[in-house]
Amino acid sequence: MPSPFPGMNPYLEHPDFWQETHHWLIVAIADYIMPQIRPKYEIAIKKRIYQINDTNDNNDDSLLVGIPDAAIKRQPNTPEVPTGSVATATLTVPTTVKVPAPEKIKQTYLEVREMATRQVVTAIEILSPVNKRSGDGRITYLKKRQSILGSLTHLVEIDLLRKGEAMPVLNGT
Repeated sequence: MPSPFPGMNPYLEHPDFWQETHHWLIVAIADYIMPQIRPKYEIAIKKRIYQINDTNDNNDDSLLVGIPDAAIKRQPNTPEVPTGSVATATLTVPTTVKVPAPEKIKQTYLEVREMATRQVVTAIEILSPVNKRSGDGRITYLKKRQSILGSLTHLVEIDLLRKGEAMPVLNGT
């Protein structure tokens, strides 16, 4: 059966795959354009880290911390038992739980710099799910984006994601 999405794989947007996909795209873009811009320009792969602390996030891609395999139960002291602590291990049925824990997301982007001055002339960003959903990641990215757009640096923003809120543009198109 042919893909309903020719030229793309929508399953790469899954949180388990996207971070690796994002990394490989950045490296592939850097490898492709490097020979075309040398010797006047160089490319730097930069990294930023988002820490998502939104415990009210209703997305299905929240961080799953773990599943307990066993529990330790302490028996209460009774008058018949000499004073002292006795611990016994009892096996319990594993329960899957979601724990509100901060999530660290590492994201790379490209900077094209002029060799002579080391000045950034172009920033190349591939949007990630954290950039397109409400929360700390989007706010941080929008601030960075506004800073770039207010400078002499060019911004190349690549959005391959179907989900999430699009980045604001001047004309709304």
